[in-house]
Amino acid sequence: MNNIKAMITGIQGYVPEYRLTNKELEKLVETNDEWITSRTGIKERRILKGENQGTSVLGIEAVKGLLEKTGTDPLDIELIICATVTPDMPFPATANIIADKVGAKKSFSFDISAACSGFLYALQLGAQFIQSGTHKKVIVVGADKMSSIVDYKDRTTCILFGDGAGAVLLEPTTEEFGIRDAILKSDGSGEPYLHMKAGGSRRPATHESVEAREHFAYQEGSTVFKFAVTNMADVSAEVMERNGLSGDDVAWLVPHQANKRIIDATANRMGVGPEKVMMNIERYGNTTAATIPLCLWDYERQLKKGDNLILAAFGGGFTWGAIYVKWAYDPN
Repeated sequence: MNNIKAMITGIQGYVPEYRLTNKELEKLVETNDEWITSRTGIKERRILKGENQGTSVLGIEAVKGLLEKTGTDPLDIELIICATVTPDMPFPATANIIADKVGAKKSFSFDISAACSGFLYALQLGAQFIQSGTHKKVIVVGADKMSSIVDYKDRTTCILFGDGAGAVLLEPTTEEFGIRDAILKSDGSGEPYLHMKAGGSRRPATHESVEAREHFAYQEGSTVFKFAVTNMADVSAEVMERNGLSGDDVAWLVPHQANKRIIDATANRMGVGPEKVMMNIERYGNTTAATIPLCLWDYERQLKKGDNLILAAFGGGFTWGAIYVKWAYDPN
């Protein structure tokens, strides 16, 4: 019987230098710092500036840092999966561009689109390549340049999103560490509440669609909030229950950073105190597929070998899920 599991052996993040603060947003739309902070927990978000700068720029920096940090030869990487909803272009895949620019010439690579749950989907998929015994070094990237699809005239969405990337290295182990369990879900009936109206094959770009500002992310906030609170909390509790974990057993909840109220509701349902919840939404906002790896990167020095982590997310699609990870290494 195959006893191979996939463990995370390194984590690296990258965020652009430019900080878009709540004060600056007050100049763009009718809002204020107190209103944004009280409803979302966000104080600032990072924005990738400059011409011809796509999501791959973020992913390349994260992967380069990961390879250097772990002492990994890029030629040893066999697969790169990039979770993103803001690819550089429809094709080639952003993962292809990342692989080329970091020198992973012997890897194959592809993108996966599951919005804010994308990193969880990609992590579980990457783990299965390791568990099958066919691959020994897999990189999973979560990266999004949300500023490219945010309408900075829409105060309901422009306050939420930022740009960033995070990447993890997966390797095999026969010990009791690594990715232990996953529950991933989707419900396409959520399409009307969180989507981008135009730009795909159903409604290709036209002068009319651009003028109507239909190439930006659209969200019906109250409906998305209700679905997110229920489903993200439910699936987190379910993965704990089927692995015999109580709130006391969980060292960290690593939630998608969409809204502090959603995060608090999920933690309460799991019986996990606020001291065990990873949170960096105040500095980065919602970076979509990048939020969970950015949290792991920020908190890496606080993680200990054997820690039980629950990774949880909810996103457009609707997509949602939770992954149980037993952390595989102590901080350097």
